[in-house]
Amino acid sequence: MTQATFSGSGTAADPWVLKTPPGSSEFTMHREPEADPPALVCQVGKTQLRYHLRCIEDLHSWLQAQGDWVALGGTDEQKEAPAGSVEAWGRDAANPVGGWYGLKKGLRGRFGVYVPPVLEALGLAEVEHNARNNRMRAL
Repeated sequence: MTQATFSGSGTAADPWVLKTPPGSSEFTMHREPEADPPALVCQVGKTQLRYHLRCIEDLHSWLQAQGDWVALGGTDEQKEAPAGSVEAWGRDAANPVGGWYGLKKGLRGRFGVYVPPVLEALGLAEVEHNARNNRMRAL
């Protein structure tokens, strides 16, 4: 398993430049703590996705509780997320925000694609970098 490479400090002026777990697409992420609610902003080409900023700590805590590898299961909002995956947890009514971590209807999915590389960059998780069916676990 190869370690992901990234750059940036996670601010709007110096966003993290990351790659999806398979390494096939580049995107940027930055924190926007002053937003209402505070947001983690993902820019993929011309598309902007926004997630609750607290997802970083919440996902890390959930992964620690799982105690093992968890499938990412990244998928669009309109598709069903694989049971037990990071994507499914990011939509579950039982998670700390009571549902979707994604903030913009129609662009709330792909949590399992774009958030795991942030946790990896912060040293909070290990993420697989296979062509498909990647997993992650807390560090």
